[in-house]
Amino acid sequence: MRMILLGPPGAGKGTQAKMLLEKLAIPQISTGDILRAAVKDGTPMGLEAKSFMDSGGLVPDSVVIGIIRDRIQDEDCSKGYILDGFPRTIAQAEALDTMLSELGSGIDAVVSLQADEEELVRRLTGRRTCRSCGFGFHVMFKPPKAEGVCDECGGELYQRDDDQETAIRERLSVYGEQTQPLIDYYRGKGTLKEVDGLGEIQEIQGRILGAIGTA
Repeated sequence: MRMILLGPPGAGKGTQAKMLLEKLAIPQISTGDILRAAVKDGTPMGLEAKSFMDSGGLVPDSVVIGIIRDRIQDEDCSKGYILDGFPRTIAQAEALDTMLSELGSGIDAVVSLQADEEELVRRLTGRRTCRSCGFGFHVMFKPPKAEGVCDECGGELYQRDDDQETAIRERLSVYGEQTQPLIDYYRGKGTLKEVDGLGEIQEIQGRILGAIGTA
């Protein structure tokens, strides 16, 4: 199963990806992780990426595609993989399709986790962090024993700036602008699977597995 997993902040994409890779026995490929690994290992594509990074520039899509090409040909990807964080634009999606076509491969499914914006805001604004030890809580899902007090060290709990409603709505807006064209692109190709991202974690995973035909 070769798949792409899409989902807005707060939809639980990271949690679902980790569960899916265990269930399907395929690796999760994060572009950030493989980029850093390629640079560290000194591969030809890694060295090319490093030249851009050292000069403070963005790594071109062509180089990122090259690094993904190298990674998906590793033995652990023989049964498939989950692409996480790529593609982000139509140009990247088209470049990915071209590269996979050259390898005689393709994407089997693009799973898009759907969630109501108000629910996502409610989830994300509920996070609290300890000023002293950094331990995390959630007012709904993982509340502290005493309001505003860390269970671990007794420190003060606070809401980080990026967990404030204004910041969260901005992140969701940016995600929508960047991702909607991708959703339309893959819908047109017939590979898009839209999955309700609200509910219990196991319930959502069941929907994903059902959508991709592996339940």
